[in-house]
Amino acid sequence: MNTLELTPFIRSSFDHMVEGVLYIDRNGYVLYANEAYLNFIHMKAEDLFGKKLRDIRPHAQLPSVVESGRRILHAQRLEGLEQAYFVNMYPVYENGEVTGGLSIITFMDEAQRSRIELENYERSHKELLHQVNKTGHHYRFENIIANAPQSQAVKAYARHLAEGDMTVLLEAESGTGKEMYAQAIHNASPRKNEVFLAVNCAGFSKEILDSELFGYTEGAFTGARKGGKIGLFQAANGGTLFLDEIAEMDFAIQAKLLRALQERKIRPVGSVKEIDVDVRIICACNVNLEKRVEEGTFRQDLYYRINTFPVRIPPLRDRREDIPPIVMSILDEMGEKLHRSIRVAPSAMEALMQYSWPGNVRELRNVVEFSAYMSVNDEITVMSLPEQIRRYTETLDPENAPTLAFRIKKFEQEEIRRQIQYFGVTLEGKKKAAKVLGISLATLYNKLK
Repeated sequence: MNTLELTPFIRSSFDHMVEGVLYIDRNGYVLYANEAYLNFIHMKAEDLFGKKLRDIRPHAQLPSVVESGRRILHAQRLEGLEQAYFVNMYPVYENGEVTGGLSIITFMDEAQRSRIELENYERSHKELLHQVNKTGHHYRFENIIANAPQSQAVKAYARHLAEGDMTVLLEAESGTGKEMYAQAIHNASPRKNEVFLAVNCAGFSKEILDSELFGYTEGAFTGARKGGKIGLFQAANGGTLFLDEIAEMDFAIQAKLLRALQERKIRPVGSVKEIDVDVRIICACNVNLEKRVEEGTFRQDLYYRINTFPVRIPPLRDRREDIPPIVMSILDEMGEKLHRSIRVAPSAMEALMQYSWPGNVRELRNVVEFSAYMSVNDEITVMSLPEQIRRYTETLDPENAPTLAFRIKKFEQEEIRRQIQYFGVTLEGKKKAAKVLGISLATLYNKLK
């Protein structure tokens, strides 16, 4: 047999490849070579097909692959030809026996062009990320409202940390503005002109988060993009990477993150080579991370690595002096969009001040926006507020202020909820909360009614 029988589709596919393709039978005779290979060795098909490969190229290794049944990968070759190349050689099996050998050749000039194209892509990608950074990550410390003493202390501490390059851990309940703080730290840091990227670790599966953070090589897994993909560490190189809800990160990925922090090196999925990266990490969590360490779901060494400079953002209920200016800031934003000025009645503001805000600033924004649309004559009154706030505060006005008993009851409920959030909503967690508060479990349930 002097030629390899190929379907028109396969032959057309091979002939359009930039890589060289060569096939020999079990005896070392050439049965097929595509146009790229023929052009490379400056021969015509009729002068090559049906000839023994080693009669034409005495040092060819493909016949040895056929004889041994063992593949050779990433071999660099020159052999006096015009340019060097890399070649992968595979034995071809039929019914369990080796019937031939296949070479796939990547030419050095083509590999160089691919490298340049990839570098150009990454450069343009980085430029795009810089534009996103300028337009989409605009929060600065000036945007953080801090009237309460606790807020002022936290803001001053975070501003001081921004001047360095250390890893920062933001600890706070959901809705307190952790990403706002992360952006403010970045924009006040020496990296402010570089990229800021954020990722929610709870929003991805283990496998997807691994490739999102560290990237992957071509063929790393089924469905991997041709040419691979750079991860967020590489995309944020020189800038800041914000890892939100880090407590939800898989244990194995925590190990890779720890190495990235300690060695400033990452390894993409499917790669055997490490890549140097220069990224500042800001982490955030809304749970007790130390408790996760005790439970064995979070690495202790990683916890110590990221917890050197913790920033604990207080919940809204512990900084009620911040509520009025936050409300007015939200209304100013709405006023610009709606082209009208919206006021807040004193009784409504008092009601907002009394509410516990389990959803913190995020919940406050939703309530203010709802109340603004429900307002009459551009004034938010108690009746404009959502039902849960009206039920919580009852009817409040200057002549009908809440009693001391009412205030004490609400304070106790807030403190109980805070302890439950710390220890967990399970029965065991509630028992621990009751013990810390010095009350029985039954009393805890009664006070929450």
